Amino acid sequence: MSRIGKKPITFPKNVKVSQIAGVVKVEGPKGTLSSKLPEGITLTISDSSMVVERKSEEISARSYHGLARTLIGNMVNGVSNGFEKKLEISGVGYRAELSDKSVKFILGFSSPVQYDIPKGIDIKVDKQVNIIVSGIDKQLVGRVAAEIRALRKPEPYKGKGIKYVDEYIKRKAGKSATA
Repeated sequence: MSRIGKKPITFPKNVKVSQIAGVVKVEGPKGTLSSKLPEGITLTISDSSMVVERKSEEISARSYHGLARTLIGNMVNGVSNGFEKKLEISGVGYRAELSDKSVKFILGFSSPVQYDIPKGIDIKVDKQVNIIVSGIDKQLVGRVAAEIRALRKPEPYKGKGIKYVDEYIKRKAGKSATA
C-alpha cells in the first residue's frame, strides 16, 4: 500500500470538489483546476475529505496511487492558498523590468531577453532584482520559475545570474597566479 496514497486529503469549506467521468474538478476562492484520474484509480469524496483508492494491485495502478493523491492535494492547496517561487538576480547591471504581459531581462547579453508570462501566472518584480512567480497550479509555477532561472543560470565563480532565493551556489576558486 502506498504510504502517501492512503492518506486522506482534507479540504476547507470554501473549496468544492467534484468528480465527473474520471475528471476531478476543484473550485476555490483563487480559481478552478481540473485533472484526469489515471486508469485504475478512484476517488471517494465525503464532507470535508477525500480518499484516493486503487481498483486493483496492478503495477500501473500501484505506481499512480501516490501520484494521483499528491496531484489532487496540490490542486486543493492551490485553489485555497496558491503557490509562489522567489528568484533573485545578482550581477552588476543585471535587472528585470515588468511590462503588461512580459518581463524584460537585462542579463549581460548583447540584447535584452523578453519572457512572455503564461496565462494563470502572476509575476512581480521588486527593486529590479527580486522576482516572485505565483499562481494556483504548482506545476506551472515551478516550470515558469525554472524557465526564468534557465535564462542565465548562476555561475560558480562570481555567482552572477538568476537563482532561487533559498538556493546555495557552491563557489569555485578562480585561476590563481603562481609566483
